[in-house]
Amino acid sequence: MTRIILVNKPYGVLSQFSGPPGTPTLKDFVAVAGVYPAGRLDADSEGLIVLTDDGRLQASISDPRHKPPKVYWAQVDGVPTAESLRKLSKGVLLRDGPTRPARVEVIAEPSNLWQRTPPVRYRKHLPTTWLCLEISEGRNRQVRRMTAAVGYPTLRLVRSRVAGWNLDGLNVGTWIDASGTTQTAPSENAGAR
Repeated sequence: MTRIILVNKPYGVLSQFSGPPGTPTLKDFVAVAGVYPAGRLDADSEGLIVLTDDGRLQASISDPRHKPPKVYWAQVDGVPTAESLRKLSKGVLLRDGPTRPARVEVIAEPSNLWQRTPPVRYRKHLPTTWLCLEISEGRNRQVRRMTAAVGYPTLRLVRSRVAGWNLDGLNVGTWIDASGTTQTAPSENAGAR
């Protein structure tokens, strides 16, 4: 049976099992042998990482050709305009080319969000806004680059869903074995718009 582990990765942790001495990695949180990350999440981003021992499943989640949807909560500097949100939803031009269209909406701060260590800087006279973005790509630092491209840099980024898996009931720094779930590898058409 395919092994599937869901991890809620804290801020500052590498999404791999090895790293420079003194740098926290998944090994510090997950004591399961033979599983590997299906995709990555930058050290300064938080949230859901799927681990598996199935190379085919790992590739289908990681490979943008399969377009598995990924959902992020992004706290951005300022209050995005309707035009900025429209640009994000249509796709924005980055240095490595245009992004695919994204689903984007302004949301309240997620109620199940944990305190980040260290906390995001607070500026009394500059508001922040939470966005929920669903993308079907996995470029390096894509969500951060997209929000910056429309003038609203990301201060905090949390991945809340990958394909059919989500953070529900998963505290920061913990993991669950989801091997018994009925989720399958994303198909070639999953997430297509």
